[in-house]
Amino acid sequence: MTEPVVIEDGGNSVTVTSPDKIFFPKTGHTKLDVVRYYESVAEPLLAALGGRPLLLERYPEGAGGKSFFQKRVPKTAPSWLETTVVETPNGTTSDALVAADLAHIVWGVNQGCIGFHVWPYHAKTPEFVDELRIDLDPSPGIDFEQLREGAVLTRELLDELGIQSHIKTSGSRGLHIYATLQPNWDGFEVRAAAVALARELERRHPTKMTAAWWKEERGSRVFVDFNQNAPHKTVFGAWCVRPKVNPQVSMPISWDELADVVPEELTITTVPDRVAKLGDPWAGIADNPQSIAKLLEMSERDMANGMMDAPWPPVYPKMPNEPPRVAPSRAKKT
Repeated sequence: MTEPVVIEDGGNSVTVTSPDKIFFPKTGHTKLDVVRYYESVAEPLLAALGGRPLLLERYPEGAGGKSFFQKRVPKTAPSWLETTVVETPNGTTSDALVAADLAHIVWGVNQGCIGFHVWPYHAKTPEFVDELRIDLDPSPGIDFEQLREGAVLTRELLDELGIQSHIKTSGSRGLHIYATLQPNWDGFEVRAAAVALARELERRHPTKMTAAWWKEERGSRVFVDFNQNAPHKTVFGAWCVRPKVNPQVSMPISWDELADVVPEELTITTVPDRVAKLGDPWAGIADNPQSIAKLLEMSERDMANGMMDAPWPPVYPKMPNEPPRVAPSRAKKT
């Protein structure tokens, strides 16, 4: 199929050019296959991403080829495309794509986007971060079974604090735990809550979990990546296709499924049937927003006990109460 395919949605039409272009060389999946996948999961996809700004991870020659990240929507974009102003840590602004409807997602795919990274707020209310996102990252020597255990320990602590959580595969090697939040906190406060959570997990499970930002200090423990909650930070979107050799999906699952899930089996080929049979594991999570007040109390207690803020990523300006931004081994040499 070489003729363009027109996708109609929400009163808008997107022309998918070169629909037979190979996006995944190993499996043979095409650009149109990716579009059809997003059509098949449109309802849960938009429940998770709808109204949020998106960062595009573009692969003009398909997965495995050269790639780049794109915040700014080009001036040649169709007039109906919804955008919103986003910032980088240094204050640079861009007009980013908003996941207004399926047509906006298809437009991104037609641009060669294999991977949508999502801001933790809605475009209409950027002052409020409404998602706490806990990224469990496998350090060297950590297998998926240990990652599962880390996810269970994280959920147990969140349950103890009265915070309802939900889980998804990252589409790669990790797991993401989300909590939908009440519209009361900004990105700095949500990050402080994530730091407090990571530190408490390390205190309770020092041989299994770590909040150590520097890789040399993590050892073979599950890293709780609190900085995924830093202001202006995006996380790979639920239901989105990863630019891996196999078209793997970052898949929301129920907590009951965690023990048996095999992330590599969750692809654009298998997920549509799964959704048709089981529905959306995250259905209704936005109906019961959570409070991070207890996590912020833990953060204040840590600061009162003499702890400093955790290190920020290198692209951020130096923050108040932040320790020296240098790896411990280098600091000792100095």
